[in-house]
Amino acid sequence: MTRHAAVLGSPIAHSLSPVLHRAAYAALGLTDWTYDAHEVDEASLPDFLSGLDASWAGLSLTMPLKRAVIPLLDEVSATARAVEAVNTVLFTADGSRTGTNTDVPGLVNALAERGVTEAVSAAVLGAGATASSALSALSGIAKGEVEIYIRNRARDAEVHAIAEAVGTAVRIRDWDQAAAAFEGELVISTTPAGATDGLAASVPASPGTLFDVLYHPWPTPLAAAWADRGGAVLGGLDLLVHQAVLQVELMTGRVPAPVAEMRAAGEAALAGR
Repeated sequence: MTRHAAVLGSPIAHSLSPVLHRAAYAALGLTDWTYDAHEVDEASLPDFLSGLDASWAGLSLTMPLKRAVIPLLDEVSATARAVEAVNTVLFTADGSRTGTNTDVPGLVNALAERGVTEAVSAAVLGAGATASSALSALSGIAKGEVEIYIRNRARDAEVHAIAEAVGTAVRIRDWDQAAAAFEGELVISTTPAGATDGLAASVPASPGTLFDVLYHPWPTPLAAAWADRGGAVLGGLDLLVHQAVLQVELMTGRVPAPVAEMRAAGEAALAGR
């Protein structure tokens, strides 16, 4: 039986997930597996899920579905529940749906790959779903209070609730102070394209590590300025690859997933855009 998996979201045409997962299937010799992208919004998600048959192994979810899917699941992992974001749905033989989050361990693994396993000082730019995953990842990396710089202070209570759920001590700061984040050992930027462009001129002479979760266009002005000053830079492709590696392993049961092949496929796809 052909096994199916896919990424869902809206918009979805830009997604690199099919490239990464198909590269993994090819490297693993899984010729009877398919992975596609489907345009699905919050309103159409219930019908899409109910239309899947036993040939489906799992789904990757992107915006705006990571939170919307939670009420539609039979089980949700502790990590996904804490950050209120499911990016992976797995289907069992009896048809039940389990939601989990590979963004959190993906962040941890991407940083570890670059030798970052702890940070005396850390900061997060943004307060969305990826920021929540970053806070969870930092619970085992940051040695002190994490500073969070957000543009909408009406979200303070929500951010504090997430931080408490994942066990990370935080201090929320105004966005107009965001340049102060760059003095830290580790900065994770989770903001949309363009949001940090104006901060590029504020990168210090000897920066630490920047993890900018954007991957297209790349590099961002902030990432470019950071690299120019000799700082270590991780990008959105690093996160995308490492979270996809975990998805492939969970969906196919094949461990380890081929990290190098998946990264090469992603780099080739981005180079062609």
